[in-house]
Amino acid sequence: MSKRSRACDISQEVKRKVWERDHHHCIYCGSPYAMPNAHYISRAHSGLGIEENIVTLCQNCHHNYDNGKDKQLKEAIKHKIEAHLASKYANWYNLSLKYKKGL
Repeated sequence: MSKRSRACDISQEVKRKVWERDHHHCIYCGSPYAMPNAHYISRAHSGLGIEENIVTLCQNCHHNYDNGKDKQLKEAIKHKIEAHLASKYANWYNLSLKYKKGL
């Protein structure tokens, strides 16, 4: 596994912390049938597998965020994720959420 792949992967420890932080529910729709495995900045765009970049989403919301054709819904989910993460981490926008070569 490459350094980039390892950096972007979500560890079990991060999943556990995110699951607790998000109170075991999808942060968008509130469904309890959710998992803490959604990247705010996607893996395809070098998004790190760190708590500050991961949220709990249900399968439907995760699909709509990553691959949905409804741009308004995708933007609504994105804004909800941004607000959620910003409320949990001071100076969230200043955190480095992308893999940088050489790390």
